[in-house]
Amino acid sequence: MKVVVIQGPNLNMLGMREQNIYGPMKLEDIHAQMQGVAEQNNIEIEFFQSNLEGEIVDRLQECLGEADGIIINPAAYTHTSIAIRDAIAAIQIPTVEVHLSNIYQREEFRHKSLTAPVCAGQIAGFGPFSYHLAMVSIMQIMNELKAMREAQQAQQAQLNLQN
Repeated sequence: MKVVVIQGPNLNMLGMREQNIYGPMKLEDIHAQMQGVAEQNNIEIEFFQSNLEGEIVDRLQECLGEADGIIINPAAYTHTSIAIRDAIAAIQIPTVEVHLSNIYQREEFRHKSLTAPVCAGQIAGFGPFSYHLAMVSIMQIMNELKAMREAQQAQQAQLNLQN
């Protein structure tokens, strides 16, 4: 199984920017922790970060046929990007939206996520631990889908034997 982690604008500045909101941990450190969880669970993981909306849309589309699950922090695009929302909806790959801060405790304009309605779920407000929770969530979703596919295949095989 493969998970693609997509990071939006300014997340490359973690550890330097607004530590009172985002904390001191750098993006590379968060990715290292996620890599450890992935290795423990035999999951391939890939990381992508861009400050450009179109590159994020392109990367989402490239996940078709490549990824079993996506973890995305659209950052500021959460509240503005219909393009990213539409890309998530189009590819139909289980996606978990994640945020370091609790966007609902912040400025009013951050309270609306355009992307969350097309995601399997949203995790926000737990700092870097939000990414760990997102990993657990996407692994659970992928395992449930795998079990459903296997059950359907077994049922189909049973029907084939009866015919």
